[in-house]
Amino acid sequence: MDEAPAAPDAFEANRRYLGSVAYRLLGSLTDAEDVLQEAWLRWRAVDRQQVADPRAYLTTVVTRLCYDQLGSARARREAYFGEWLPEPAVAEEDSPAHRAELGESVSLAMLAVMEQLTPAERAAFVLHDVFAVGFEEIAASLDRSPDAARQLASRARRRVRDGGRHTAVDPAEHRQVVHAFAAATTSGDLEGLLAVLDPEVVWHSDGGGVVSAGARPVYGADKVARLILGLIARAFGPGSTASFTFARVNGEPGMVFHEAPGRVGGVLALSVRDGRITEAHIVVNPEKLTHVA
Repeated sequence: MDEAPAAPDAFEANRRYLGSVAYRLLGSLTDAEDVLQEAWLRWRAVDRQQVADPRAYLTTVVTRLCYDQLGSARARREAYFGEWLPEPAVAEEDSPAHRAELGESVSLAMLAVMEQLTPAERAAFVLHDVFAVGFEEIAASLDRSPDAARQLASRARRRVRDGGRHTAVDPAEHRQVVHAFAAATTSGDLEGLLAVLDPEVVWHSDGGGVVSAGARPVYGADKVARLILGLIARAFGPGSTASFTFARVNGEPGMVFHEAPGRVGGVLALSVRDGRITEAHIVVNPEKLTHVA
């Protein structure tokens, strides 16, 4: 009789989930991969017979590794040239099973706002509000009491709400606005672009000092519209092989720009409210685009 196939290793079975936790805690796919590697080494060394709940154990390991990194990461980001934006996560898959495994989508705008949180607040907020982890488990990960973990999440939730203008939008409406934005920009239609931009829209860009990008946010529809049309005119001028594709950026409709076939030049995420774009986050730092196909 053939032997039954071996059960999948708990780490491999939870790898995608653990990577999603690490990415949301760190805002960097590269750093998240490093954390997963270290967590895997620790998992190999542990006595599995002593682990009652592998998923909870691994969540604690990953959380603690990320928590240790967040302090030094904040110092690096304060010395970063221009605005620091999270690495964009670009994907096409959006099935219900995929969303359940990865937790609620965390937009690029939301991740940027979460940079204002302390490491403990961020961990409590991500674990509870995004992945529905209980406060007992969060408390064990952070060496706090459950009440303290609950207070951290509550404080983080309030700071995230006060610090951002991002609200849930119907995906079809969001997609329609992104397509209208693309049509106006590629045709050089200033009036069409102004019609799709919120009067108080904010444009954020991250070149990291590696490529040209604004060092500070740009505010207001007129300034943002003229900036965008200037960028598009240079990128898509005569003889250019540049192009763009629509994609899901951190779970929401967005765009990927290609400098040439096979070479990604930037990823754009657009926050939408009441049918207009309220925030734009464009990442052009090539060091943050290595995961984008």
